[in-house]
Amino acid sequence: MGRTIPPTDVLITLMGAPHADDTTTSAVRLVQAMLRQGARVQVWTCGYATMLTQRALGESKPRNLADWSVDYPSTTALVAELLNAFPDSLFWYGCRFCSDDRGAGEHLPGVVLRAPAKYADNVAAAGKTLLLGVI
Repeated sequence: MGRTIPPTDVLITLMGAPHADDTTTSAVRLVQAMLRQGARVQVWTCGYATMLTQRALGESKPRNLADWSVDYPSTTALVAELLNAFPDSLFWYGCRFCSDDRGAGEHLPGVVLRAPAKYADNVAAAGKTLLLGVI
């Protein structure tokens, strides 16, 4: 029996390399804004975007050469903060194939890895779907 996907207002699918441009930052800000407005949101990561929630990334990004004293949170820390703040409204999924293919290790608690064939179930559970990135 398959996993039931909770109904959500929006599904954001984040695909491709997260470091290629500002797509990841925009997606996280969009998710945060929708959650603060009371929306129920699910995020599906595919491709290298599955690496955003690896626990190995730690809490902070490497130090910024332009400002050594500032501590910038990693994407893992940002996602963990959102998952903790909105446990009944945010659901984070990752493509199991893409994660395994890229050697993405242990993910944050709360991140559910699913087979790519199950993506249609996530789409069906969402009122609207937004795809960001490249296929």
